[in-house]
Amino acid sequence: MDEIITLDYGSGGRKTSQLIEEMILPVLSNEALAQLGDGAILQGHEKLVFSTDSFVVSPCFFPGGNIGKLSVCGTVNDVAMCGGEPKYLSLSLIIEEGMKIADLQKIIDAIGRTARDAGVQIVTGDTKVVERGKGDGIYINTAGIGFLRHDGLTPDNIRIGDKVILSGFMGDHGTAVMLAREDDLLETPILSDCAPLHRLAASLRPFGSDVRVLRDPTRGGVATTLNEFTEGRSFSIELEEKRLPVRPSVAAACEILGLDPLYCANEGKMLAVVAPEQAEAALAAMRQCPEGKDAAIIGTVCNDHPGRVVLKTAFGGTRVLAKLTGAQLPRIC
Repeated sequence: MDEIITLDYGSGGRKTSQLIEEMILPVLSNEALAQLGDGAILQGHEKLVFSTDSFVVSPCFFPGGNIGKLSVCGTVNDVAMCGGEPKYLSLSLIIEEGMKIADLQKIIDAIGRTARDAGVQIVTGDTKVVERGKGDGIYINTAGIGFLRHDGLTPDNIRIGDKVILSGFMGDHGTAVMLAREDDLLETPILSDCAPLHRLAASLRPFGSDVRVLRDPTRGGVATTLNEFTEGRSFSIELEEKRLPVRPSVAAACEILGLDPLYCANEGKMLAVVAPEQAEAALAAMRQCPEGKDAAIIGTVCNDHPGRVVLKTAFGGTRVLAKLTGAQLPRIC
């Protein structure tokens, strides 16, 4: 660990993992926390899925959404990726003195619309105001509770031959937020993909244990999320570059900004690892949802490079995709 916290520790990559594994887990570890999923599955009369997230995106308004919409989608999606049916959210607002009431109203309205779309209720919350200059407009924390509907989703269930499905174009959110910080960099607007994924996750419930794991590739992007699946395990994941769905406008923006779409954040995409015999049927089911209409099979689980994620390039070569190192796009969620 370094002597001070840097932005790298919030990137979702190696430094984030180091912070969690070396500082937080040794002090707070328990059976539920040790799974390091998007949320925790809790025992009770019915199994509950519980998750929490904080949102510090800058700027708080961006093409395709704002911090309010993002705060609901982020927690709804974490519950859904654990196999839960999201039901209830808490909402905590930390508002900086001087924020325009009109801007706050837009954020609250977005929270309401998105919650209704996701079928969740905001049932508790808190509001604090900090002095001018002690915040960045507004920060939001949400926590979510849902009922477990799809049990057993874990990377431990991944098997050789399984297929990796991505629900649509990658890199939209990270690129949209980055461009929102620049003026007139591109003529073609790029919208964040920010969206609730509860319907998309529910579309795969009929496949039961043939769906090994679900995850939304947020900070660190698709490459970092897949590394979380392979890290310390005997299998590898091989992606095919020609199958990766990337919008031409996102590819162009990433080239200008020096970014890689594989490491750009998404806020409305889902990764699913599915048994090979059910992969096409699962893909068809996902495409029936608006959030999954551009879904594609992008890779296969194999054992050629244990513990790694590799990319089979369009030229026939391969390159290793490691976890994100450094803060490629700080404060994108």
